[in-house]
Amino acid sequence: MTTDLSAELADHLRRLKLPSFQDAWQELALTAEKQAWPYGRFLHALTELELDERRQRRVDRHLRQSRLPSDKTLETLDLNRLPLKVRQALPRLCRGGFVERGDNLLLFGLPGRGKTHVACAIAHELVRNGRRVLFSSTSLLVQRLLVAKRELELERLLKQLDRYDAVLLDDLGYVQQDRTEMEVLFTFLSERYERRSVILTSNLVFSEWERIFKDPMTTAAAIDRLVHHSVILELTGSSYRTDAAKERVSDEGSQPHETSTEHPADVVRDPDNPGAF
Repeated sequence: MTTDLSAELADHLRRLKLPSFQDAWQELALTAEKQAWPYGRFLHALTELELDERRQRRVDRHLRQSRLPSDKTLETLDLNRLPLKVRQALPRLCRGGFVERGDNLLLFGLPGRGKTHVACAIAHELVRNGRRVLFSSTSLLVQRLLVAKRELELERLLKQLDRYDAVLLDDLGYVQQDRTEMEVLFTFLSERYERRSVILTSNLVFSEWERIFKDPMTTAAAIDRLVHHSVILELTGSSYRTDAAKERVSDEGSQPHETSTEHPADVVRDPDNPGAF
């Protein structure tokens, strides 16, 4: 191919927005010539490469937009610390069937048991499999909803959130605000009911959620919407953070002091059955 024709082809590929074609066609053409590929196979290889690159760019973009902690992935999760039922459920949840059905994923347990890490690891796999996920602390999302309501933009924000296949709300147990703020959270949950998934972590069992939603009727309705189509995981065992602190002290040659990472107002009251309603 002449220099002029090569430059013109590069311009065409740029205008057609086919960067992978532009980067790979010459090297792939040499392979095709050496192996006597028919034209159809050469074209198929180019289009397959372009689609793979686009898929990876889309995943990278969605990972950035998800705001997921980059270090809380399946690769960094210590599976040996998880209850057997959680380990068994992970592969199925990572495939994302529950998201396709619009089901919710609820993770309960005392502080430091790995709820956030498990939820984020699943969410990372969902994004890698082509789904859109948004990670947020529950308190931050409540504030965003409340500001939108005050500015008469709540409907617009809910539509923006609806673009995500799953919204991961972290640390529901630490949200103890006024009734107005809980009303916008209830509105968000109701809007996604049976259509879009919510992934939620909480250190409070359902029987304590009235402390969050302030009203028995609202509490019951919120629980009903979350549980109706849901998968519930119970994270038990010892605290990751406390164990890590003890290991650090032991490594330094000192005896570990007794510490507690649990907030007294946010502890599951029945540690032998953290998922009890």
